[in-house]
Amino acid sequence: MPFAIYVLGLAVFAQGTSEFMLSGLVEDIARDMGVSIGTAGTLTSAFALGMIVGAPLMAAASMRWSRRRALLVFLLVFLAVHVVGAVTTSFAVLLAARVVGALANAGFLAVAVATAAGMVAPNAKGRATATLLAGVTLACVAGVPGGAVLGQLWGWRAAFWAVVVLSVPAVYAIVRSVPAGAPDAAAPSARSELRALRSPRLLVILLLGALVNGATFCSFTYLAPLVTNVTGFAQTWVPLVLALFGLGSFAGVTAGGRMADTRPLRLLGYGSAALLAGWVVFALSAGSPAATLLLVFVQGTLSFGVGSTLISQALYAATDAPTLAGGFSTAALNVGAMVGPSLGAVALDGGLGYRSPLWISALLVAVALLTGAAAQARTRPRTRTRTPSSSAAAE
Repeated sequence: MPFAIYVLGLAVFAQGTSEFMLSGLVEDIARDMGVSIGTAGTLTSAFALGMIVGAPLMAAASMRWSRRRALLVFLLVFLAVHVVGAVTTSFAVLLAARVVGALANAGFLAVAVATAAGMVAPNAKGRATATLLAGVTLACVAGVPGGAVLGQLWGWRAAFWAVVVLSVPAVYAIVRSVPAGAPDAAAPSARSELRALRSPRLLVILLLGALVNGATFCSFTYLAPLVTNVTGFAQTWVPLVLALFGLGSFAGVTAGGRMADTRPLRLLGYGSAALLAGWVVFALSAGSPAATLLLVFVQGTLSFGVGSTLISQALYAATDAPTLAGGFSTAALNVGAMVGPSLGAVALDGGLGYRSPLWISALLVAVALLTGAAAQARTRPRTRTRTPSSSAAAE
């Protein structure tokens, strides 16, 4: 892999830390801001909403910029709004800062995906995507638990300052490592790329990505209250549980990157079925500490293995839309990241209990499996059956 892809992964690590760290801070933010846990959880949904809107719009707006310029602008805006989030005392301002930060993150990730895919051979997009998304999984391993520790020691605002500090070396690394070439004058226009995105196969892949990611975020956002109130772990165990999920997600992206370019359908089929079974078993056994620790790791592996493979398949399905394919993939995943926590919030605020997000995750993956099976059945060639009368006529 080109070194610049690892540099982009460093920036994605900083941004992934911001996106995911609320799973370990949601209770502290709710208490500090005087809102319910479900309301505090909407900060994750707000971030996802900004990603949904921002990914295609920011990708289109930056099509005539050099990729280094686009990456730097988005990353500097992301850095600035985290300073605002770290100092505000207003939940409304914090919510707005999350949306603006998400817009910047969306633009960055869309351009980064396109940049990484353009740096490798046409048959290596899965590995390039996995390398880039390793920054997200490492954020789960180190950044998110680290944010939870900072929140426990110095309050949730310290985690926002940590994201600012992480972003600074990423800015320098992009300046030094990403080529500053002018935009390609022969590149397709936004309108022509939009036409290429009408492929039924691509639309199904994007829908599946939204459903799987919705399942992931529905449970991950409320993992801390689940393990403290149902499993019975002390608050000090939360960083370890989050780190286990991150280790699993890193393993999933690594394995998915190796298989996504050669055996994607097998990975998606078996991986999704196992993912569904895992959410059901987790919901039933969440009261067991041993089962919880095992399933947090397993579900992290399966969720990110399937999710990263869907992103790479979207890139393969939209070769005529090299820039907007990354934007729409990012948007689709964050439709799930918005809907999943929102459904979890409704269930929690409705008194359905801390296990309810796990059941919702299982339902979303079940819908994804049924959707994928239906789409595959429609694309299979239909064999014409010959009736006895037609056979006789042919003879």
